[in-house]
Amino acid sequence: MWFVANHGRRAISRLLVSTPSCATPRLQRDALRSARFCTSGPTVTPATPPTPSQATQQHGTASSPAVAASGAAAAPAVGAVPAVGRRGWKPMYQPNLKDLPDLYLKLSKSRLTSLVVITAMAGYVAGPASFHWLPFLALSAGTGLCSAAANAVNQTMEIPYDAQMARTRSRVLVRAQLSPLHSACFAATSVTTGTALLTFGCNPLTGMLGFLNFILYTSAYTPLKRMTIWNTWVGSVVGALPPLMGWAACTGSITHPAAWIMPLVLYSWQFPHFHGLSWARRDDYSRGGYVMTAVTDPAMCRRVALRHCAALLGLGMLVPFAGLTSWWFVCGGAAVVNGYFTYLGWQFYRQSNVQSARKLFQFSLLHLIVLMGLLVIGAVAKDATCVGHSWSSKNTESDSSPAEQQDSPAEAA
Repeated sequence: MWFVANHGRRAISRLLVSTPSCATPRLQRDALRSARFCTSGPTVTPATPPTPSQATQQHGTASSPAVAASGAAAAPAVGAVPAVGRRGWKPMYQPNLKDLPDLYLKLSKSRLTSLVVITAMAGYVAGPASFHWLPFLALSAGTGLCSAAANAVNQTMEIPYDAQMARTRSRVLVRAQLSPLHSACFAATSVTTGTALLTFGCNPLTGMLGFLNFILYTSAYTPLKRMTIWNTWVGSVVGALPPLMGWAACTGSITHPAAWIMPLVLYSWQFPHFHGLSWARRDDYSRGGYVMTAVTDPAMCRRVALRHCAALLGLGMLVPFAGLTSWWFVCGGAAVVNGYFTYLGWQFYRQSNVQSARKLFQFSLLHLIVLMGLLVIGAVAKDATCVGHSWSSKNTESDSSPAEQQDSPAEAA
């Protein structure tokens, strides 16, 4: 002890160097801690509980045997480690029934699901067939349930990776507010109910597209996020299907060229939207182990974002040729919105910093809402014009004589 007290940390360091390789790190840390204790000041001995005679001398009165016994029992033993902040094992969080709706909204990514439902509704309203409330409501509910199921499966598969990212570490499954089994049951119930609503409330084509979108998101896009950068292209296909589902629910067919306008717009829109987000959080994606273009090939990330911004500008010019809207769509704001979006894509390509990436991502949300609104307004206005022309022609036919309205036997046959 005299040797350690005089030589202190230097002697302990020599002792550590001379220790064999089998010494554990814990033993080395204890040795260093003892060296700091010996060189930090005078030796402090642990306090012992006072005896009854010492307590009488200090306070001037004799303590009762009960008090002395209680003091001896409450005092810690010599050399014992005090239990500071002692904590036991806590049971897993059990959600209440009143907490489940909020947890389910978080599990289904309610904001993303709402955006998916809005695009499906836009596809239905833009369809040339007549509007009916029952298939429209079935489309909205079924699309929302399928999207919620896909997001639940996605979060279930990515629990260990989401725990490593600052953006996702507060999710429901990461914080164990719901169990993976609970999430899987929620997803199975949601996709079954959603597919049934789309199939029987709309038509089998819509139900097939909804279930196909669920399979693509869970079985292709989610695993590919950790394998290749082409996951973004697969994810763009997933995001482009909801307006096609809306068109199919309205018309029962997707063969018309106008049915593919909104899906193509959404396909190109997702590249600048997601590349702006991934660039601003590429450290987070790298920490989570996701293979994103912003992490593995930044130059390609900037090129693809600018390329699809320009593609949106070109698609806006081609919409009237497909018969979905009139030229008022181009002149009424689509060119301005797409032009500014392309300008932000150019700024992101030139500057390549977090500020330009965030501007591109934030404006992409407003851009989608405005562009979908213009497409729907243009399509509805054109349908109203066509209905007006057909109504006027019917009135002209009704003004003719009954003899002219009767079909000839050959025409009847």
